[in-house]
Amino acid sequence: MPLTVGVIGPEDLVGKVLTVGPPPEVAGGGPVRLLPLAYRHEDETAERMAAARAEADAVLFTGVVPYARAEAAGLLDRPARYVPYSGATLLRALVELLRQGHDVTRVSIDTLREEEVRETLTEAKLPTDGVRVLPHRPGQGSAELVGFHLAAREGGARVAVTCLGSAYRALEHRTHAVRLAPSRHSIQATLRELALSAAHRRDGDARVALGIVEVPGGARAAGLAEEEVRVLGGSLAWLPDGRGLVVTTRGVLESASGGFTRLPLLEALAARYGGAHAGFGLGRTAAEAEALARRAVGRARAAGPVAGVVSLPDDKDLLIVPGTGAEAAAGDRGEDPALLAHRVGLRPATLDRLRELTRSRGGDGADVDTDADTGTGLTARLVAEHLSVQQRTARRILKRLERAGVAEPAPVPREGRTGRPPLVYRVRL
Repeated sequence: MPLTVGVIGPEDLVGKVLTVGPPPEVAGGGPVRLLPLAYRHEDETAERMAAARAEADAVLFTGVVPYARAEAAGLLDRPARYVPYSGATLLRALVELLRQGHDVTRVSIDTLREEEVRETLTEAKLPTDGVRVLPHRPGQGSAELVGFHLAAREGGARVAVTCLGSAYRALEHRTHAVRLAPSRHSIQATLRELALSAAHRRDGDARVALGIVEVPGGARAAGLAEEEVRVLGGSLAWLPDGRGLVVTTRGVLESASGGFTRLPLLEALAARYGGAHAGFGLGRTAAEAEALARRAVGRARAAGPVAGVVSLPDDKDLLIVPGTGAEAAAGDRGEDPALLAHRVGLRPATLDRLRELTRSRGGDGADVDTDADTGTGLTARLVAEHLSVQQRTARRILKRLERAGVAEPAPVPREGRTGRPPLVYRVRL
């Protein structure tokens, strides 16, 4: 089965990616199929991501702008990369401008990092005093870029170099404008990296997940309905000792359990038998998954009368206790920190650092604009900076806290600014 990569960006750049084609080979994987998801304006990025979710295993963005929009909106739920506009791309454009007789010492450049621009010009032995740069930042729109270039022109810039198609179309009749496009090499290298990442992710999702389910007294849980097992994407068999054995895959189980945060069958069994335990093991082989499942169900027994544990191969256990989600958390903030850490799959030390961050932001959290450094509340950017992790990791942490009922997200109104508002979490630890 081919790996499908959705390609999101303006029509001409998506066409260029399709012309370059998929990587010729992916170590450990099969063929790669490219799915064109072109837009007319970057504001349509969310719509194209919806299409990618339905058909694509991974997403390639033709530039940083649509990638950043999808990331800020929390839409990157699968492997994703953007094609970088490297210094070599800029240098090629400057050489072409020189060939046409333009003064490349007085230009305005958007989206690229200022240090990269100045390093490229310095290596080409070009002065940088007359060069103005507007680096990319979240929420940036074409109107801001156009305004930057027109202001630079008033200040003496003779050429506008932009990475955004909509900005180029607005500028081309008002000043001499050049639109940067990713090189063939950058496209091929990024596609290969993305395909490898997606193949690894799909392999992980296909790994075996075995669950052992038991009720008090060791009786066979005859009331264990097949429908409740199907909710977890599994099939049901019976062990000789009367316990139920649920067989599924990691990807399906993770999706059906809300990221390993809830097991509806626990509540159903507890209502019938007065208690229930479930232990799931996620392994590379059936034998490894079974060993982890036996360990997990033992740890679930130690956690309380109704509990589930998901055991991962890296010796990480995720505790699931019905009634400790949003409803319980709303009425009781006194949960044991070690239990909370166990339940959300974070180390107690990580929760301690998050607790420090919430206090520094003003107690139990409130709304704050992610572009400002004042106010209270947590964003993925703040968590990433505080924990020294990537923003995608920070978003997963906040999502786990939300599912555990100790974090509540809300978009922040951003009057006068473009782009989807960021999510700010009110976190109560």
